[in-house]
Amino acid sequence: MGDSLPLRLEGDGMLLDLWVVPGANRTALAGIHDEAVRVRVAAPAAHGDANRALVRFLARRLGCDVTLVRGFRSRRKRVRVDSTDLHAIASRLGIGQD
Repeated sequence: MGDSLPLRLEGDGMLLDLWVVPGANRTALAGIHDEAVRVRVAAPAAHGDANRALVRFLARRLGCDVTLVRGFRSRRKRVRVDSTDLHAIASRLGIGQD
């Protein structure tokens, strides 16, 4: 993965940069926004509901544990993905691969 893509290996996992839009009609991936995967989340931002919904959605979609590591109160977030299979995770996110 190039530096401009939102997914990169980091130790025994990966870091994924996200742009999150809370309060959407449904939770879904929505392409790339400013070098981050855009995710629309149906839950509201209040009380961390959108963060919890985001982590659950990504864990199901990617088939591995996901942990929010940065951006708890921001639309720009970073999560740790507990996988080293870069191509499989990129494919599940619908983003380009080198």
